[in-house]
Amino acid sequence: MPKTALLAHDVVRVLGDRRVLDGVGLTASPGHRIGLIGENGVGKSTLLRVLAGVDAPDSGSVERPDDLGLLHQEMPFDAAASIADVLDDALREARADLAELDRLGAELAGVPEDSPGHQELLDAYGRRLEQAQDRESWDADRRAALVLGGLGLGALGHDRTLGELSGGQRGRLALAALLVRRPSALLLDEPTNHLDDEAAAFLEEQLRALPAAVVVASHDRAFLDAVCTDVIDLDPAVDGPVRYGGNYSAYLGEKHAERERWERRYAEEQEELVRLRHSAGVTAHRVAPDRGPRDNEKMGYGHRAGRVQSQVSRRVRNATRRLTELERVGVAEPPSPLRFAAGELAAPTADDDRPLVALADVTVPGRLAPTALEVAADDRLLVTGGNGTGKSTLLAVLAGRLDGEGERRVRPGLTVGLLAQDTVFDRADRTVAATYASGVGAARAERVPLLSLGLMHAADLDKPVGQLSVGQRRRLALALLVARPPHLLLLDEPTNHLSPRLCDELEEALGSGPGAIVVASHDRWLRRRWQGRELRLGA
Repeated sequence: MPKTALLAHDVVRVLGDRRVLDGVGLTASPGHRIGLIGENGVGKSTLLRVLAGVDAPDSGSVERPDDLGLLHQEMPFDAAASIADVLDDALREARADLAELDRLGAELAGVPEDSPGHQELLDAYGRRLEQAQDRESWDADRRAALVLGGLGLGALGHDRTLGELSGGQRGRLALAALLVRRPSALLLDEPTNHLDDEAAAFLEEQLRALPAAVVVASHDRAFLDAVCTDVIDLDPAVDGPVRYGGNYSAYLGEKHAERERWERRYAEEQEELVRLRHSAGVTAHRVAPDRGPRDNEKMGYGHRAGRVQSQVSRRVRNATRRLTELERVGVAEPPSPLRFAAGELAAPTADDDRPLVALADVTVPGRLAPTALEVAADDRLLVTGGNGTGKSTLLAVLAGRLDGEGERRVRPGLTVGLLAQDTVFDRADRTVAATYASGVGAARAERVPLLSLGLMHAADLDKPVGQLSVGQRRRLALALLVARPPHLLLLDEPTNHLSPRLCDELEEALGSGPGAIVVASHDRWLRRRWQGRELRLGA
């Protein structure tokens, strides 16, 4: 069975009073792997559900292959189902292909070539053979074992029930089932969640080898770079979502070029506005000759002056008309990228070369092995290591929020800010705007408006912080640290819940930010591009 494309035409989806998808179109042909990116809430997951047929569009249409596969957040099995049950379901189509080929082959062997039904049987055998080849049905059992091993599930007994698995293991099993099935179109929502580096690399290799059409929503920039042939930016734009050819690096290059063109157009227009205001304001009050007539000009002076005045008036009118047009529909000023605000804190003295904080064989039983570490005043330190090696614990110890065994020394007057993975505000009833103003001070909140940082939306300013999602609370906590940075900034998985664009801006800001910065991160893109020191725990 030949592969077919996945097509969406002018899809509109309204949730509550919000138009989440507004006339979205998409074509995903076999062999193309399209990445969906954008801010949280722009409709990435909603679009995947509409493409899969789980949700119906309010208007527009979708054409999809019959054997489309969607990576569900929850597996369509009850807790008593076993891993073997999941695999049997994933292998069902491949096994059906082989059984049908055996049946058709046996039937063909008993029908003479000149029989009226022979050609019909031969055509049916050819169609099923093509389908089996597309699915690589003969290799399905070996592929199942390979995929389970590649996603870190190879050691689990097939009699284990889903209820006995962790959430991460169930997510990886759902992903494994799709890779074993090899559907004609594959829809994936944040597929690298719960994957370590090796499993993520394995998934990338598997997807690149698939002949299927793939549409994936992801914040994982390294994954998007390794897999995608196209990137669709769902962030609001004048002409709707924009599709970029190539992987994430190609997308970044095009976005940088767009930004440069935007800045250049804005600068040129501002220069033109200055000229037009001068022409409309100053020239209008000048008489072009600006002198009285000479004796030999007296007869023609009035005629010449009137003609010049008419020309001047026409230029003034043209300048005024153009000025009015530019002020009404001119190029908007490009938004400033995320940057740390200038601090108001006393900087360390030049002759004080002591570390800001020093740990001497500090340990937290069961959470952090003995660790010795010094952080200098301008340090850039990346803390890496597998799950459970103590990255978050180390940051809490550095911040003074967790006491460990051993010695911790800090520079007098040191200010520390910690972006924890779990963000809780003291006043859940206080609005976002009030929380920000209280955290950074009214004067600084006025100089560095919250919306200027690009981390929160205007619609959220009046919400009580207790009503924010986990991601929104972390973004607000990050905004407080960006607007008023401390001497020592500790960031635990700072790119979680940020769009790829904001991740890139934050990464750029870390290099030039004030004070010392310590980052704990599993983000492969950030780790590959890190320019400072690295401390690997559990090595």
